[in-house]
Amino acid sequence: MVRRCSDEMPSDKSTYSIFMSDYWYWRLILCKETGSCNCFATANQSNEEKEEDTNHQVVVSDIMQLVRDKQEVPESTADEIMHQDIIPLYAADIQDQLKKQFAYLSGGRGGDGCPVITFPDYPAFSEIPEKEFQNVLTYLTSIPSLRDAGIGFILVIDRRQDKWTSVKASILRIAASFPGNLQLVLVLRPTGFFHRALSDIAFKFNKDEFKMKVPIIMLGSVSELQGYIDKTQLTEDLGGTLDYCHNRWLSRRTAIEGFAQKVKQTAQILQSFGTELAETELPNDVQSTSSLLATHTEKKDKMKEDIRLAVKQGGDIRESITKPVTENPEYKLNQDQLDNQTTVERLLAQLHETETAFDEFWIKHQQKLEQCLRLRNFEQNFREVKAALDIVSERLSTFTDVGNSCSHVEHILKDLANFEEKSRETVAKARMLASEGDAFIQSNHYAVDSIIPKCSELHHLCDAFTTETERRRNLLNKSLELHGLLEKALKWCDEGIYLLASQPVDKCQSQDGAESALQEIEKFLDTGAGNKIKELNKIYREYAHILNEDLKEHVQKVFQKQESMEEMFQKRQVSLKKLAAKQTRPVQPVAPRPEAFVKSPCTSPGLQREYISNSESSALRRVNCRRGKSEMTELHQSRGGSTMDDEENLAVLRQHVMNELIETERAYVEELLCVLEGYAAEMDNPLMAHLISPELQNKKDILFGNMEEIYHFHNRIFLRELENYVEFPELVGRCFLDQMEDFQIYEKYCQNKPRSESLWRQFSDSVFFQECQRKLDHKLSLDSYLLKPVQRITKYQLLLKEMLKYSKNCEGAEDLQEALTSILGILKAVNDSMHQIAITGYDGNLNELGKLLMQGSFNVWTDHKKGHSKVKDLARFKPMQRHLFLHEKAVLFCKKREENGEGYEKAPSYSYKHSLNMAAVGITENVKGDAKKFEIWYNAREEVYIIQAPTPEVKATWVNEIRKVLTSQLQACREASQHRTLEQTQSLPLPASSCTSPSRNHIRNTKKMEERKADLTSLEGYGTAVAPKYPEKGKETPTPSAKSQTLPMILLTGPVLQYLSSVFFAYSSSCSFSYQS
Repeated sequence: MVRRCSDEMPSDKSTYSIFMSDYWYWRLILCKETGSCNCFATANQSNEEKEEDTNHQVVVSDIMQLVRDKQEVPESTADEIMHQDIIPLYAADIQDQLKKQFAYLSGGRGGDGCPVITFPDYPAFSEIPEKEFQNVLTYLTSIPSLRDAGIGFILVIDRRQDKWTSVKASILRIAASFPGNLQLVLVLRPTGFFHRALSDIAFKFNKDEFKMKVPIIMLGSVSELQGYIDKTQLTEDLGGTLDYCHNRWLSRRTAIEGFAQKVKQTAQILQSFGTELAETELPNDVQSTSSLLATHTEKKDKMKEDIRLAVKQGGDIRESITKPVTENPEYKLNQDQLDNQTTVERLLAQLHETETAFDEFWIKHQQKLEQCLRLRNFEQNFREVKAALDIVSERLSTFTDVGNSCSHVEHILKDLANFEEKSRETVAKARMLASEGDAFIQSNHYAVDSIIPKCSELHHLCDAFTTETERRRNLLNKSLELHGLLEKALKWCDEGIYLLASQPVDKCQSQDGAESALQEIEKFLDTGAGNKIKELNKIYREYAHILNEDLKEHVQKVFQKQESMEEMFQKRQVSLKKLAAKQTRPVQPVAPRPEAFVKSPCTSPGLQREYISNSESSALRRVNCRRGKSEMTELHQSRGGSTMDDEENLAVLRQHVMNELIETERAYVEELLCVLEGYAAEMDNPLMAHLISPELQNKKDILFGNMEEIYHFHNRIFLRELENYVEFPELVGRCFLDQMEDFQIYEKYCQNKPRSESLWRQFSDSVFFQECQRKLDHKLSLDSYLLKPVQRITKYQLLLKEMLKYSKNCEGAEDLQEALTSILGILKAVNDSMHQIAITGYDGNLNELGKLLMQGSFNVWTDHKKGHSKVKDLARFKPMQRHLFLHEKAVLFCKKREENGEGYEKAPSYSYKHSLNMAAVGITENVKGDAKKFEIWYNAREEVYIIQAPTPEVKATWVNEIRKVLTSQLQACREASQHRTLEQTQSLPLPASSCTSPSRNHIRNTKKMEERKADLTSLEGYGTAVAPKYPEKGKETPTPSAKSQTLPMILLTGPVLQYLSSVFFAYSSSCSFSYQS
């Protein structure tokens, strides 16, 4: 019995072994063994159905062997037949042979249902090749069912128009080659008288020659034939009414056999496809699984299309068979037509059954592939979500800071809220993926054992993240509460200090003033109940889980400040109470002396002049002396109290400046972060990409410059350092000095600002920026925030000036002054660099010229030795407007050009004209007739430039800076010359040969030395000004007298420098340096 596919599908291979091996392959083998086309019959088919199938089978090539085995083959051909290969025969293969119609199967039947094969009159019957003759007979005998063929065939041989000799030969040939069982042979003998009589006689005497075990009946007419076979079973050429068309029969046989072949091929293809499906291993990734499912689905669809075409083909054949009945209901199909109809219908039923079985298998296979694909998607999503959860968990673990102020904690809370909002999507994806996994588990997925641990891990990670986030929020809220208490206490202390500082000392000297001040103090102290820290230990207990070392130290400092402030109040109260309780001393009346007149030092309504004795006068003087000392002591105390109050006032003002510095710094850092997260990060957000125009893409670095670098510096370093100086505002200058190098990053930002502003003006109306502004709920557009760094770097110098004003006599005053100077230097460097980047037309690299020292606009006259005299005269009277850039290695002359535009585009540009190498430059500090002029000349005054500064101060600054450059070059050349001299001294060669006279060389060297000394003396004693020394930083520089300022400066050209170097170092230097009057 053939087994059906199990409802359960443990695996593709086991399914295939049950379904395909036993079902398809076995049925194909069964088909081949039986030789019938009912190989697709199901296992539970009844015996009657099987018997009925055999009655209506389509006989294919395999049945030939069965037929041969049942018939008796002539002994002479037995061995030949046994050794022949059985080749399947189809109508399409022998179509040309069948078309000759020397034999045909009309579909008629004998009385007992025997098939009738007709041999019509065919003149060239004897000329038919034996191979063709055997093929046609073999094929015709293979068409009826096994049952009908087993009964035997009735042969009708029509030789009415032939001769007896031909009849005999035909009968012998048919008897020798007929492959089937015979029941009866009916021969229509020739109709001619002679041949008819001859056939009767010859047949009687030669009957044994035919070697047939069935009777051969000679018939003289068609009517005799109808006595053996019913008229309805004979064709019209034999006097019957059977409708037969040989071409139609041949076409139909070809179609039926083609359909049977199609069904067989379809079964084989399904078998092969089933093998492929069953042996395919499930991939381990989404793409491969998806590709495999798509490939199998495509092949399945092609299979289904082939089956559909086969069904259509069978339907067309069935329709052609039943077409006569459809057109004429009274028409009756012959037995062969009925057999053909039954065969086609059986094939169609089997094809449907095949399709149904394949669909069942495909559904299970597809289900498993889809489960595999969903599993691979789940695994991939799990890896992505797991990685995302790990990232957010790691990011959450960085929220360990509990803050150092309310605003800081609020900022952290805001960051935590933003982080939680951004992480919400990740957590939601994780929970959704876990729910998806739970659904797989509920649906009995084949990989449940792999899904359950992943779902459990996702649930655990999500719950842990949510719990940890809530814990962090609670800690921060607790920290915010503590910082609120601390800031409230600090504010109360500051208000108390301000109250003490604001009480005027002179008014407190009176009783009313002292009482009023006491009332103010008592009223203020009453407000301390809700503001000050009452029990330090209680704070420690209540906030123990957030108190780190820094916060605990901060709490202690606040509490100490509170105690110090309260102590100050107590002292002030004691002093004021003494002043309020102070009574005017009474004056005791005494007898006045005539020569003594004493005025009471105390204020009294009236003054009395009295005379007293000597002893009384002495006592009174002692009293007055003591009273005077007491009053002087009180006066000094009052003055000391006034000085102390002034210092307290300055401390309060310094604290206010420090608070402003820190609060504005925190706001600045928060604004930078807001811009970076709300604008810069969104430019990389794929969800916002559609709002960004193509021209704006990849322009983030231009628009924001190095703002991120500035943010990290202030957030991670500078703000934290500033907060360390909260209690010591007068020392904040040291904080600026420590971080001064990092402030150089503002130069890069400011240099990029023109490009940033130009880009902003092009895209300020972009939907992207509007959407970002809407999300951030900003009232101002992005350009206002891009200006913040420029505004901030200029704000520092204002705050430092304020702090310095209130810290003149403090410990950190020098650091504050130095920090202010450094910040102003940075602003100048930023300003200079903004001008430098506006230089156009310079072919080289400006960075190779060294640091930019100065820049400014001047009137310039030229006076060159070379050139036309008229040009020289014109140059003396007509100045040129030039913008000079002084670098360490060169000075550049540029022409300033004003630009039209807005913002930074309105800034001028500078067209490069020429430059002078500082190694060959000389200066003349003073030019006769104008205190604002000085000269810069080049190559021993071949080129002279008279420079007129806007003010004498600008001129002095430039001259000093150029002097520093030249002096540094001279010093560098000296050191290099000294180093080379030392090297040459150490590597001097051995004494020269005897032809050289040492005395002569000595005389020559002595002569040269004297000449050089004479030349040096001719310099009028200015050799000491060659290398002026400048004071170090922090030391006072002596101011030259007016006389010394009027003296001309000595400028050294290249040859002079070489000469002096040879005098000083006995070596000629190759350096060129200019310094002349």
